[in-house]
Amino acid sequence: MSRRTQPICPQWQHLQWCAGIDWGRQTHHVVLVDPDGRIRLDMPFDHDAEGWDRLRRAFRQLAGEDLSVVGVAIETRSGPAVEKLLELGCTVFPMHPKAAQRYRDRKAPSGVKDDGLDAWSFGDALRTDGYSWRAMDPEDPLTQELRLVCRDEVGLIERRTALINELRQALHEYYPAALEAFADWTSPAAWAFVKRFPTPQKLRQAGQRRWEKFLHTHRLYRPQTYSHRMEVFSRATGLCGSQPVTQAKSLLAESLVQELRNLQTQIDRYRKRIQQLFDQHPRREVFDSLPGAAEILAPRLLSECSSLPSRFDDADGMRCYAGTAPVQYESGQIRRVRLRRSCNKHLRAAMHLWVNASRRKCAWAQVYYQRKRQEGKSHACALRCLGQRWLKILWKMLETNRPYDEAYHTRNQVRHGSWVLALQP
Repeated sequence: MSRRTQPICPQWQHLQWCAGIDWGRQTHHVVLVDPDGRIRLDMPFDHDAEGWDRLRRAFRQLAGEDLSVVGVAIETRSGPAVEKLLELGCTVFPMHPKAAQRYRDRKAPSGVKDDGLDAWSFGDALRTDGYSWRAMDPEDPLTQELRLVCRDEVGLIERRTALINELRQALHEYYPAALEAFADWTSPAAWAFVKRFPTPQKLRQAGQRRWEKFLHTHRLYRPQTYSHRMEVFSRATGLCGSQPVTQAKSLLAESLVQELRNLQTQIDRYRKRIQQLFDQHPRREVFDSLPGAAEILAPRLLSECSSLPSRFDDADGMRCYAGTAPVQYESGQIRRVRLRRSCNKHLRAAMHLWVNASRRKCAWAQVYYQRKRQEGKSHACALRCLGQRWLKILWKMLETNRPYDEAYHTRNQVRHGSWVLALQP
């Protein structure tokens, strides 16, 4: 959509007052201006019940009981400050940090900065440019909880990855046989091995019968790996750390294993809660039908995407929000295309994993990916191109509230003469 034909935000048309808030952890600063740009309220307030009550009384003294006529620009779209503003009934307009910085510079080119100046620049920017902004709608509590739990789960997984890297480094220094015997260190069975045989010397003393018992107990016995593991265990003391290094690093390894076990317990608890929320969501069937999303990625995609059709006018806005659409730069004879970094990072990460997994489930997705690779694109770039196609499909699925149907999509490809069908085996 052209910038000149961009529709005016309906919520902005009903505003009678424009305010800006510079938020903080302990205190906030609000500046409210009238339609002529005159400052009618300029006050700091604390982030507590009394402070927010002061703000409510100040707004009602000027705007009356209906605070929806008060638009508030704030440099975030989540957090306690946004939740309190929505509870007050204000119309909230989130601002991108880069845009907020430019509005500060417009008010103070010298670079001077304070909380009151920031709040004033946000409020006045809403008054002059807010016609093209998008106001926040009160979010469905189920979707909000699901999104927060999914993001926290990803944070726990990242913490687990950091601990696994520390464990692998410790084993590299004194116990390389353990690294050679086990490839997947996200598996609790590998952690149990370090707990059961913390040093190469204890592994050697245990003997073959206990090695075999351990493999059977943890369901690790495989004919294709049995002989290799027995051979690795038998020579575990051949290349290992010195006695001081072994004693120190084995203590560290056991401590890391204990942390990993505790952390994995919490991750399993999070996944159980995610599944409960996902099963309750009315759009569950839509995202559960996505090829390759499975039980882990489908809830993440739902929590980040389910409300997007109400925020954007078409699939292009959703693509920009997900980070798959590139950024074009044109100036004179210079034309460049680069990766979009201003996007929802959580959605972009989930999209990357899902699109890659979809190649194993959909023949057309694999054909499309291979074609982009043959054109010279990198793996990540080819996945973003495939993500562009998937997001267009997902947008239509959300509009019609219809699950994905491979046969229906194939009929659409035939009707439109898609080049993918010509390359598909």
